Amino acid sequence: MSKRIGILTGGGDAPGLNAVIRAVVLTATRKYGWDVVGILQGFDGLYAGLPTIPLTEARVADILPRGGTILGAANRGSPFALRVENPDGTVSHIDVSHEALSRIAELGLDALIVAGGDGTMAIAHKLVQMGAPIVGVPKTIDNDLNETDVTFGFDTAIWTATEALDKLQTTAESHHRVMVLEVMGRNAGWIALVAGVAGGADAILIPEIPFDIEVVCDRIHRLQVSGRHYSLIVVAEGAAPIGGEQLFYIKGDGLTSGRLGGMGHFVGALLAERIGVEVRVTVLGHVQRGGPPTPRDRWLATRFGSSAVHLIAQERWGYMVALQGTQIVNVPIEQAITMKFVDPHGEMVQMARDLGIVFG
Repeated sequence: MSKRIGILTGGGDAPGLNAVIRAVVLTATRKYGWDVVGILQGFDGLYAGLPTIPLTEARVADILPRGGTILGAANRGSPFALRVENPDGTVSHIDVSHEALSRIAELGLDALIVAGGDGTMAIAHKLVQMGAPIVGVPKTIDNDLNETDVTFGFDTAIWTATEALDKLQTTAESHHRVMVLEVMGRNAGWIALVAGVAGGADAILIPEIPFDIEVVCDRIHRLQVSGRHYSLIVVAEGAAPIGGEQLFYIKGDGLTSGRLGGMGHFVGALLAERIGVEVRVTVLGHVQRGGPPTPRDRWLATRFGSSAVHLIAQERWGYMVALQGTQIVNVPIEQAITMKFVDPHGEMVQMARDLGIVFG
């Protein structure tokens, strides 16, 4: 039976989103003969009633290698807590989730595919509980979504971070400097850990292991004594010292989370103060989100997008596609929205320690 399905991309952008959109369209049209429409600007566009985009094979023909998302994304809003500025200057939040549900009906959608991270999936889960026919696709460069071994966007992010370390290493060696690289990841240290090991870092500071700066200083000192006069330090944006707190350049307001940033410069200042050598800090920031997705992210995103269409055919509302081992599986969205953290005592951290990498 013919269906009309929609797709939206929520949360922050990530390399591979366009590959998901393409896979959804090609599978829906060629396998099932369904129509596909794109919802602009994530859930914001859904409840605000923004125009939709007909997604045809011709429309998605050349988007596979593109970064970002042709549908746009919104990562600060929720239909359950729409921010409203009152005439007296105060701010309140209202629930417009019923408008989102009405919009799905008005568009004549038999199903909606939602691609996003934990925040987007939490919204999707609540809408499913209200009766929305939604299936999920896991996306985040942070790789912190539960029930899936990997999320698309992660591979591109660690490639970018590793390439940055490779370039910092050559200038660090030339000038006998300590190079500090701050990477993204929110409250999980996956990007810092994987890129740090792949890029030959001497210290990796992650949120899961509060750090002692003296341990890092000692590692740098031992390298200097051995005759190596440069060091590479990777700092996750969500890292914090023992007994200290994370740093935010934008504070949260209780309904929206703050934006982490500044720990790289904090660590750089501490090192410069203690070890007496030149320290330079690089904050990689949103460079990690941009650019063409790696072949691995394109492959994974394509598998996810196609599998999401099959979920619709089975009417598995409230489920998300996921990668477990080498297989694509289906898991309840409510199980996936808990965070996945690096295990401080796990094999990956122990392997890094065996290589001589310190975590503070």
